[in-house]
Amino acid sequence: MDGTLNIISHKEFLDSLIAGNRVKCSAITRDYLGKGLSIEELYEKVFKEALYDVGELWERNKISVATEHLASAIVESLLNETYSNVIGNDRISNTVIVSCVENEFHQIGIKMVSDVFEMNGWNSYFLGANTPTNELVSFAKKINPDVFALSLSIYFHLPILEKMVSTLRCEFPEQPILVGGQAFRQIGQDFLMKYNNVLYRPDLNSIDQFIKNFSKNG
Repeated sequence: MDGTLNIISHKEFLDSLIAGNRVKCSAITRDYLGKGLSIEELYEKVFKEALYDVGELWERNKISVATEHLASAIVESLLNETYSNVIGNDRISNTVIVSCVENEFHQIGIKMVSDVFEMNGWNSYFLGANTPTNELVSFAKKINPDVFALSLSIYFHLPILEKMVSTLRCEFPEQPILVGGQAFRQIGQDFLMKYNNVLYRPDLNSIDQFIKNFSKNG
């Protein structure tokens, strides 16, 4: 895609998002896909970047909480709108559970991760926001997934993530646990060294590479 057009379209999308114009955001999304942008690029370069911009505007008191919530709701609706481009007929037996940690309500990023697994033919169980650790473990014992993927958006929820990771590592000692989210920009990755097979993945491309290289046999 032409770089100038990309910049113009990104600003147009962001402005429409802040204005709460879902119809315009939907039209821009369809235009991106019509010009050959992949779902992963749409998620990473358009939705994710726009939401980061919205978050920064909110932090600088340039927009209200209501506007930030509306922007998030519109992007989530666009994820649902594009789902037909995500799901395919070629399915495999691999399973993943994707979830936010307890007290985390920003679920858009982990929903994108779930969709990337789906695009690769996996059966993805998306538990969404604010999932208690005990409920996650209980559900996982029924599913016995091949992989876990967890999202952390707010850095001071790190102790909750550590509790979840520690519990999962005890209950499911072999399965990889992928972690990511905006909070890792502030907290770093040092705590992951305490755990075996807990992997930080910063973006959807790294998730996609993990999936393509994954083997149940190690």
